[in-house]
Amino acid sequence: MRRAFLIAAGVFAGLVAFSSRRGKVEEPIEGEDRVVRTPAEWRQRLTAQQFYVTRKGSTDTPFTGTYYNLRTRGLYHCVCCDNLLFRSEDKFDSGTGWPSFTSPADPRHVRTRQDVSLFLERTEVSCRRCDAHLGHVFPDGPPPAHLRYCINESALRFVAAA
Repeated sequence: MRRAFLIAAGVFAGLVAFSSRRGKVEEPIEGEDRVVRTPAEWRQRLTAQQFYVTRKGSTDTPFTGTYYNLRTRGLYHCVCCDNLLFRSEDKFDSGTGWPSFTSPADPRHVRTRQDVSLFLERTEVSCRRCDAHLGHVFPDGPPPAHLRYCINESALRFVAAA
């Protein structure tokens, strides 16, 4: 009986998280238009992993990419719409296996919302321009803000500084 309840609660939490993500439209970034595409159009533009992470809200496996350990100076853009998201100056080694940042390049370029999926209470980070799932932000980062933007590599495109 307890197992059936836990399964039902998990399904309900997943449905709540899924339904709260649908239909939510934010104001566009000043001077820029929102990027809206059909799932078929996103599939054509993205790799299978990028689509799964950014459009379906999945997570990369930790320590499998290259960005978490990248020390090159540059900028991190949204892989879906090229929105500037993070700067290398704000990147730090969190030891988690995902690229981690203390803050976004511009707070207006990202959006956060409560994520209650997987029996956890977290804060999801998404691209404000195209609604791509980026990762989560946690309150265990370095001073002064103590924030850790834990971002999926599949959601990012790195541009090295010239």
